[in-house]
Amino acid sequence: MYKRQALTLAIEIFKGEYSEKPFLHQLISGQLDMDRLDYLMRDSFYTGVSEGIVGVDRIIHMLNVKDGDLVVEEKGIYSVEKFLVARRLMYWQVYLHKTVIAADALLVSILQRAREMAKQGHALGSYHPLMHFLFKDVNLEDFTQEDLDLFVQLDDIDIMSAIKEWQFHEDGILSEMSKRLLRRHLPKIKVQLTPVDFGLEQLMRAQAAAVFGVEDEQILNYFVHVGVLKNDAYKSDGGGIRIMKKDGSLVDVAEASDNYNLASLKDTV
Repeated sequence: MYKRQALTLAIEIFKGEYSEKPFLHQLISGQLDMDRLDYLMRDSFYTGVSEGIVGVDRIIHMLNVKDGDLVVEEKGIYSVEKFLVARRLMYWQVYLHKTVIAADALLVSILQRAREMAKQGHALGSYHPLMHFLFKDVNLEDFTQEDLDLFVQLDDIDIMSAIKEWQFHEDGILSEMSKRLLRRHLPKIKVQLTPVDFGLEQLMRAQAAAVFGVEDEQILNYFVHVGVLKNDAYKSDGGGIRIMKKDGSLVDVAEASDNYNLASLKDTV
């Protein structure tokens, strides 16, 4: 009984439905949640990008609760400012870096092609968690315990081992894309502020068709991608980050800051 109650409570907190202590949800899913503090420091360390280093201990020490909501004491405002700037910089330098975007697009294409091959009945390698989800349509109506157990086991090792095997696959498209990812022959990428011109996109598709010897429009979708990149460093909607002043009043961090550039971080780029 206790375990069921604890699980129910945890689910309510994660979904933001635990009204008695809303700050618990804000700690795990908010503009200043623990996950963001953790991954900024972690990714900064592993990538060597120093811009992600923030004063985590200082921020945590300055956290407080006001009327059930998570707030930051006024003395911690500069640490929060640095956190928001670090988040914006880390997105441009790491998460939305052109090489990362190119590799991500290629990886998605590989999995989409593998999924298509699975639907056509092609063999894709030895059975492991990834194969289960490539060959089976998983939905809520027939979700099984096996689906859950295998999903928990699925990780990047399964993905990379499969791609190493697929580089020798009989399907030329899957084989070519797998080789390109493994050898870091990534797609060229261009980022611009204006939407991609339709004529330019068609030109890129024509060039891809010539390089890879294909004309099928569906197959060209594996090689040519057009999309939108968004950098949302800070969103004040839904509460944002509130600074508690010495008199107990609350104000949004962008309004409380004397850093005029901070307000611009609320804009989506």
